[in-house]
Formats: sequence, C-alpha cells, structure tokens
Amino acid sequence: MAWPIADVARMSGVTSRTLRHYDEIGLLPPAGIGSNGHRYYEEAGLLRLQQILLMRELGVGLREIRAVLDSQADQVAVLREHHQRLLAERNRLETLARTVGRTIAELEEGKDDNDMVKINRPENLFEGFEHSGSETEAEVRERWPEHWEQSRKAVATMTAEDTERWQREVTAQMIRMAEFMVAGTPVADPAVQAEVDVHYRGVCRFWTPNAAAYQGLGRTYVDDPQFRANFDKVADGLAVYQCDAMAVYAEARLS
Repeated sequence: MAWPIADVARMSGVTSRTLRHYDEIGLLPPAGIGSNGHRYYEEAGLLRLQQILLMRELGVGLREIRAVLDSQADQVAVLREHHQRLLAERNRLETLARTVGRTIAELEEGKDDNDMVKINRPENLFEGFEHSGSETEAEVRERWPEHWEQSRKAVATMTAEDTERWQREVTAQMIRMAEFMVAGTPVADPAVQAEVDVHYRGVCRFWTPNAAAYQGLGRTYVDDPQFRANFDKVADGLAVYQCDAMAVYAEARLS
C-alpha cells in the first residue's frame, strides 16, 4: 500500500514542504512519483520517517540522521537507543514541570506588602531547561551555506559575555511577543511590528535576510520541530504568531 504525501503529512504532523525537502537532500525519498507529480510513500518510508522524527526530537542534525539510517544498523538496536534517550527526556520534562509548578506557587504566595513578587531561590527558575543553541546547525548549513558562513564569522567574534547578553535579549523578546499574543494583539499592530523590527535587527547582526529569506526564517520557526519547541516552551502557539508577524514585516518593510 502507498500513501500520498498529503496523507503522510497529515498522519505525521510533518508539512509537505518538509517532506519534499527530505526527498531533495536524499534523506527520505518516496517510493514513487505519480503521473500528477505527487510523491507516494510505502510502509518502509513511514518507518524511516518515524526514525527521522525520533532523532530530530533528540536534537540530531539531518546530515547525522542520514548517516545513521544509511549505515543499515540493526533497527531494533537503534530504536532501543532512542527509547533510552526518550526516557531520559521524559525525566527532564518531569523536572521542568516541577520547576514551572514551583514558580507558579511562588508567584501566587510570594507577594510582599507592595504587591511585589519575591523569588526565594532564583536558580530554581531554570532547573530542567536545555541550554543548547546548536541543534539545527547542520540543517542551516545545508540549506543556507552562505548565510551560515556569514553567521559563523559573526559568532566567532563574540565573547562569552556577548553570548550571554544575546541569549538574554532573545529570551526577553520572545516573552514580549508572547505577551502580545496572549493579549490578542494582531500581528500587524504597530507595537508588534516594532518588536519584529527589533528581531530583524538582531538577525542582521549575523546575516542580512531579504524579504523572502526573512519570511523563510519565520516558516522555519514553525516547520522545524526544534525551533517550534523552543518558541512554544515560552507560550503555546508562539512560533506561528512570530512567523505571521515576520511575514507582515517582510511584506511591508523588506519588499
């Protein structure tokens, strides 16, 4: 039995655009292409896609995933290793859930007479979070080699203090965008667009995207599981909101 790309996208939650990209880089070729030009996948392709998604969840780059899958390693052994890593991730998420629960309790109970919140142990705010910025490096290098090289050179000039400051700025901006989203502010609102302008200028510290590239970056925030998870850790749906806001900015300011 063969399934068309639209059905595979629906079943897996992976966009058709991503599936086509996986085909283009030789990671997930379809079983065949119909006379209508649509890709079709058989059971072996679905199993391979499951492996790809498992490794993407674990932060493995696309090039490394292809190397693993093409090595013809014992499938059960590979799945067993993934299972162990998923159990470790489950434990991390349980720790993260406790962190958020503890923060909620302190926010509800820790107000002083001036209605200011006091956090007893600030270091507890960050227990369970991952601190890695390299999980999508391989994919970026494959898809945008010139931009990756430009960004790599810019990063090489940053000190540890610069990196820490930049990470704080990025997190603060994501929180501000989440506040707009939760308040129901339209993405075309001037205040939201002013925040997107801050984001664009931050991106330009590393590479300078035109309208199409900036819109593509926004779609990557939604389509790439790692990027989307990072945004949605701040607020569910933030990746889509950010993407839509960036599309409006690109159309109005970069076209």
